[in-house]
Amino acid sequence: MTTQAKAAGSAAAAAELGYIAGMTWGWTGVRGTWEGPEADFSLSEMAKLNVGWTAVTLGALQATAQSTEIEYWNEPTVTDDEVRSAIRRAKALGQKVCLKPVVNVADGTWRAHINFFDMDIPGEPTWGQWFESYARFILHYADIAREEGCEMLCIGCEMVQADKREAEWRALIAQVREAYSGLVTYNCDKYQEGNVKWWDAVDLISSSGYYPIDQWEEQLDRIEAAVAPYGKPFFFMEAGCPSRDTSPARPNDWSLAGRPDGEAQRAYYEAMFGACGRREWVRGFVLWDWPARLYAAPDAAANDDYCMYGKPAAQTVKDFYGSRREG
Repeated sequence: MTTQAKAAGSAAAAAELGYIAGMTWGWTGVRGTWEGPEADFSLSEMAKLNVGWTAVTLGALQATAQSTEIEYWNEPTVTDDEVRSAIRRAKALGQKVCLKPVVNVADGTWRAHINFFDMDIPGEPTWGQWFESYARFILHYADIAREEGCEMLCIGCEMVQADKREAEWRALIAQVREAYSGLVTYNCDKYQEGNVKWWDAVDLISSSGYYPIDQWEEQLDRIEAAVAPYGKPFFFMEAGCPSRDTSPARPNDWSLAGRPDGEAQRAYYEAMFGACGRREWVRGFVLWDWPARLYAAPDAAANDDYCMYGKPAAQTVKDFYGSRREG
């Protein structure tokens, strides 16, 4: 089958796609944490929230924001056997799977700041060198996604400075389609939906929906105007809010000071689901996030991270996803 035929087939599958009632599982993909009773318990508890899609999500490291080698084979990244095992266990629970390999920077710099000179300069690292390594990284997991029957592959996450490299992304997507015939998406960062100029090359448009609780309507108006010309299904590949009293106003900031507050998280989810539920073009969510090893249920009230296990927002998610999957 030609690359063009694969793309056409994926586009048809995307058009017929049902609601994506998803959850991000396993971040950051630390070696040794994805197998065993705790990981099995985590997946089974997640499924109870009417979750129909699991984004099996792992991180691999490059040393600095200007490094050109992504060492996905090294610790702490999970092994290929762990990735395959997680996919199979999610599928055994009736989940559809999106495999989401993500590059991180070992020194703590956010991946959005990975950047190089616009033009090649002798002796300086280049975009071409980086994309060569990045392609090896993504194609490695594209092979696993194909072999394990993953329904979707996410080829990048919040790469704000790299988004402008349109030719390189188009070339990478063409390579991915040679290796993998499922659905292909790219997860742009919040506020960046209108800045990616190559949405036509993927099957689904997705972004990180970490918008302030009182701005959902205006942000959805902006996103709709940005993505509608492409005629592609849209969903939020990431969205969520820590269970912290200050977080609904800035849900993307996991380090924001505040006290644990499960009701604040629940209110955020109700606002987000309410606003997006009135927009038929929003085809779902992959919520952030659900770790491979959960905290103990009695500790939920003191936990102020994104996971909603044992918190009031869990019922909100379960009810909303249940209504969407039944519909």
